[in-house]
Amino acid sequence: MKIGLVAGESSGDVLGAGLIRAIKNRYPAAIFEGVAGPLMLAAGCEQWEPAESLAVFGLVEPLAHLPRLLRLRRGLVARWRSSPPDVFVGIDAPDFNLGLEKKLRASGIKTVHYVSPSIWAWRPGRIKTVKAAADRVLCILPFEKALYDAENVDARFVGHPRADSIPTSVDMAATRTALGLTADEVIAVLPGSRASEVKMLGETLVAAAAIIARSRDSVQFITPVATPALRPAIEAHIASAGLAESFVLLDGDAERAMIAADVVLLASGTAALESALLTKPTVAAYRVGRITYAIVVGLKLVKLSHVTLPNLLTETPLVPEFIQGEAKPEGIARAVIDLLDDPDRRQIIRDRFARLRGELAHNTDQCAADAVIELANQ
Repeated sequence: MKIGLVAGESSGDVLGAGLIRAIKNRYPAAIFEGVAGPLMLAAGCEQWEPAESLAVFGLVEPLAHLPRLLRLRRGLVARWRSSPPDVFVGIDAPDFNLGLEKKLRASGIKTVHYVSPSIWAWRPGRIKTVKAAADRVLCILPFEKALYDAENVDARFVGHPRADSIPTSVDMAATRTALGLTADEVIAVLPGSRASEVKMLGETLVAAAAIIARSRDSVQFITPVATPALRPAIEAHIASAGLAESFVLLDGDAERAMIAADVVLLASGTAALESALLTKPTVAAYRVGRITYAIVVGLKLVKLSHVTLPNLLTETPLVPEFIQGEAKPEGIARAVIDLLDDPDRRQIIRDRFARLRGELAHNTDQCAADAVIELANQ
């Protein structure tokens, strides 16, 4: 069995590696090839191109990379047409993968799109693009399957991989001790994993931390620095706010930082779901470039009142959100302080997030592998 794969950025690399391992459990001699990250490479995928080649973001920003990406896609199509895989799996990266899948499918190659685009949030018309491109869609959020069922698209809910891997029992006190945290209250501050996110929100979140610090008798902040390149900017924001003695910086290790926290303050994104799966009361902020935001608003591309993922998965929103112009230190700080002052509210949030974790944990790698193998063998 030969599987073609294209993954974009680190989250796709994690999914791809898990998929490879699960398929190999049933087909040890299976061949995997394509665009892969380091985890997929370690799992046994032949890397034609590194996954970070696809890591471009926004509406305007990718335009500079378009010629290179189109050349890459043409090269992949030609290579797989000459030596077809039993099935091709495009992992996330919809702007790249859906076009690739459509061309491969037209050549008679079976195609899977792993991780639905956010059709429920913006550009809902993309469901027709998905329908034309993919023989099967693997959804990691439970409400997505119904959207595809309504359009007669073969879709499978495979669960969210982070819900499988995240610890279900944590020791906050021991984690704080190990990290050298001694304050009565701890706030995890996650300004994002990309330079653009830290540039947009880092100063704002640190300014909110300064307001929080002035309101508390004993509080510390802990920030996991996603990559070494981000550390100078984060340290500069902290020093400018006069909080160098109140912050502990980690090299990565976002999970431990959140485990140690009473409340998590973060840039809305995948970290928000991880925080919820760790059952942590959370406050989120979100800000993009002004041109991108103007396009999104002007073309009415977004149809949701909430952008933070946990708020889309619970009956009522539990994560206060501060979007674009509303992402100001005073309001953000007030939301964190309100949670610190209301232990009963924090417990309600923890209980609901614990149930959410159970709703999303479905042994994702194995479910995805079963769906891919089934299609390959049809």
